[in-house]
Amino acid sequence: MKRPVIGMCTALEQARWSVWDQPAMLLARNYIDAVQRAGGLALMLPPDPDLAEDPTEALELIDGLLLAGGADIDPAAYGQKPGPQTVGTVPERDAFEIALARAAIERDLPLLGICRGMQLINVALGGTLLQHLPDEFEHDEHRRVIGSFDGSEHEVSVTEGTLARRVLGEARHVTRSHHHQGVDRVGDGLLVSATAVMDGLPEAIELGDSRFVLGVQWHPEADATSPVVGALVQAASEHAHAQGVAS
Repeated sequence: MKRPVIGMCTALEQARWSVWDQPAMLLARNYIDAVQRAGGLALMLPPDPDLAEDPTEALELIDGLLLAGGADIDPAAYGQKPGPQTVGTVPERDAFEIALARAAIERDLPLLGICRGMQLINVALGGTLLQHLPDEFEHDEHRRVIGSFDGSEHEVSVTEGTLARRVLGEARHVTRSHHHQGVDRVGDGLLVSATAVMDGLPEAIELGDSRFVLGVQWHPEADATSPVVGALVQAASEHAHAQGVAS
């Protein structure tokens, strides 16, 4: 059987390798490893201005879409001005991923957002973000060590009867987090299906009438035991099978 194809949006960042220091389209290997480990075929999708106008060409190549973590989303995308802690935004990436997310939802294509990707889904559906969590909660527990998942574990409470609960299989789930922003006003049609035990911050969102639209604020790709990426791959496989039967 053919593996389901998972489109994975890349970051656009300045990067160094070998003798080079250049702008690069990149994605951390643990995202790709997680998709491959779950039986999916990973296809990297770099920002593309033509696809930002019409994502159809890309979505026809894939069976599921994964929005990865990375840079802060430009607050202009949700009608705000950047605060002092909102830095390094990449509007080119934002526009591309918002277009893909909206089109994937319209097609009922399985969609998973991780960290920034969860926030992106929220913004794509009209929601807003808290730009710096320490300003709201007076602690740094969601990003304890910058650039590392060491000591990053914390618990989330998962709502019964939700997609998140079915995927995780438990009411309390230990996550690995690394973020300083979070969901504020929830986007149209979205349900908050998990919250941080320590402060109530939304940790998972989903679109109830969809095949599979899930955002998680933590990093399941950094945990080889996590079922989250595997659930996307399974949903993508079922979608591909349904499309094959229909055709």
